[in-house]
Amino acid sequence: MGHVTEPARRPRRRARGGDHQPRSGAPGQNPQLEVPFITRGIPTYDLLSDDSLVQIEATADRILAEIGIEFRDDPETVNLFRAAGGHVTDLTADSWNIKFEPGMIRDILKTAPARFTQHARNPARSVEIGGDAVVFAPSYGSPFVMDLDKGRRYGTIEDFRNFIKLGQSSPWLHHSGGTICEPTDIAVNKRHLDMVYSHVRYSDRAFLGSITAPERVEDSIEMCRILFGADFVDQNCVIMGNFNTTSPLVLDGVTTKGIRAYAGAGQGSIHLPFLLGGAVSPLTMAGSVAQCLAESMVSCALTQIVRPGAPAVLASFLSSMSLRSGSPTFGTPEPALGSLVMGQLARRLNLPLRCAGNFSTSKLPDAQAMQQSMMSMMSAVQCGANYVLHSAGFLDGLLSMSYEKFIMDTDLCGALHAYLKGIEVNEDTLAFEALAEQGPGEHLFSTAHTMRHYKTAYWDSAMDDNQPWETWDEQGGIDAATRANARWKEQLNAYQAPPLDPGKDEALQDFMTKKKASMPDAWY
Repeated sequence: MGHVTEPARRPRRRARGGDHQPRSGAPGQNPQLEVPFITRGIPTYDLLSDDSLVQIEATADRILAEIGIEFRDDPETVNLFRAAGGHVTDLTADSWNIKFEPGMIRDILKTAPARFTQHARNPARSVEIGGDAVVFAPSYGSPFVMDLDKGRRYGTIEDFRNFIKLGQSSPWLHHSGGTICEPTDIAVNKRHLDMVYSHVRYSDRAFLGSITAPERVEDSIEMCRILFGADFVDQNCVIMGNFNTTSPLVLDGVTTKGIRAYAGAGQGSIHLPFLLGGAVSPLTMAGSVAQCLAESMVSCALTQIVRPGAPAVLASFLSSMSLRSGSPTFGTPEPALGSLVMGQLARRLNLPLRCAGNFSTSKLPDAQAMQQSMMSMMSAVQCGANYVLHSAGFLDGLLSMSYEKFIMDTDLCGALHAYLKGIEVNEDTLAFEALAEQGPGEHLFSTAHTMRHYKTAYWDSAMDDNQPWETWDEQGGIDAATRANARWKEQLNAYQAPPLDPGKDEALQDFMTKKKASMPDAWY
């Protein structure tokens, strides 16, 4: 039977640095909820018994001990695991199978921090990842973008910058994300420079760096050294990489070299398989979770072999599948349940967790999109996820970033700030005086308690239309997607870039110019 686990209580951090603007009469203003990251005020939900969790962990250990993980194109990583106690079998000249004794990987992971800070260039926007901290970040990795005006098209650097600006404009995201969409108008081997620079220039929040080639990882870290200073970067996490294993049970050299580069520099990394049930993982969720745990643990363990104490985030990306067509399905109940279990397993490992998000396979920002998103996002909230990538914009099975869905999702993220805050019980909130002031049969609109709390008592949506039907109809009967279309344009029009030190800006641009000049364009 499911039960809840009480969170560790910590003082709630409020946003610093004068971020709150004066409240106007416009909807959607909730300054009392604006924080650099959320401190969970509600318990997590424990779905499975300890006995069931032990069975899953034992199966993950059996996978690692009897089947093993295949490593490709990175003999240095193989040597590191061999020295740590892995049993290595040569497969080809550039591929190896490594098996791990039960408990070995867990022992290695004991040096990974349970909670860490990722610093932003604006210290007031630094985030904590782990424990009872919750961080929302935009969606990641879509080759296409879409909006109601232009439809679906390949993403460009202009789109990439627009989504950074929209994220920066929303108080309900805490992190600038990474590859929000692919800027396909810039050469593949150079676009990482523009992406990192865009995060730095158009946002003052923490961000993710490149992971597509080891040299691009190094460029991302070097740009952070220019921004923060080399000594600060060596001692603090200022950038993270989001790494996927190649399921089932493979880690390729591009991935492991990138992981080693971030860890070696003392920077953070996120580790997950993309598990499509029935294709690259078992159809049954218990088996899929066991595989996820095995792959993610080994990927995380590499960071600790390279540099004990380097930040590492356990992660999952669980997906069901349409068995009629073979297509992935997102926002379905089974992966949501899997996320709840991953939360339990991460807590048992004492590692931060990334999972779920506003997932959907809908092709439009419609009822299907939001129903699926809510199913998935609530599982992240309830399971105890610390870093929630894909919190805004996810549409079309992650193939497309939607401008309208981005706005609808960030509004939901705002509501979740109120939900995660929980209910405070004290003499004031019990509100006996509100009932006693005027007594039975009298309304409470003018009571002292109402006047004291009416601005902050309830979440105020920027997107919902709560007018009577007649008023809504007279004003044109505008639906949610159309309202979102108008709102993203208003936000881009009102956007102002956060200040950036001119000397650092010039140094970053010089670095980019020299790097780009050192190599011809490559488009694949």
